[in-house]
Amino acid sequence: MLQHVRPAVALLLLFSALTGLVYPLAVTGIAQLAMPRLASGSLIEKNGVVVGSALIGQNFKSDRYFHPRPSATTDTDPNDATKTIDAPYNAANSTGSNLGPTSQKLVDRVKASVEAWRAMAGPGPVPADAVTTSASGLDPDVSPAAALAQVGSVAKARGLDESKLRQLVEASIERPFLGLIGEPRINILQLNLGLDRLQSS
Repeated sequence: MLQHVRPAVALLLLFSALTGLVYPLAVTGIAQLAMPRLASGSLIEKNGVVVGSALIGQNFKSDRYFHPRPSATTDTDPNDATKTIDAPYNAANSTGSNLGPTSQKLVDRVKASVEAWRAMAGPGPVPADAVTTSASGLDPDVSPAAALAQVGSVAKARGLDESKLRQLVEASIERPFLGLIGEPRINILQLNLGLDRLQSS
């Protein structure tokens, strides 16, 4: 019996080492050499301090900053472990709301988001991504329309010229890859860092 068990155990250990240790280390090493910034999480620094990632959204609430799209992520209620509470952009719990189009909770949330948006951006069309969540709840980007619609309120809160702020937004637009893949988008964290630099210059 040992003659049958020994090769099986040896193969188990060999493939565990190869697929669980050697392969991940090799892929990580190659990625760090070929594209170190991306392999390290696309981290963004300000004055030498990491302030976020280009891949994960953050919740900016101040009127002095551009706002991201809503997030449906949650976390465990600290007062009752059997319940959850809203925790926007909780990277440890990436998820959508899983609410369907007939959900009254979803309808109420979107209506509240539309009202909040109009209070901030004024009348006019409401960009869909300004009031709906992404599938991950962590989307760091908004459409150019959603960012441009916020120019007036951010300029007012900071006492900035709207035309300069509009130029910053337009310069922050990331175009589709090869002109075909994806949609034009703006990374909110990078836009807000550019906003701080614009005001400090």
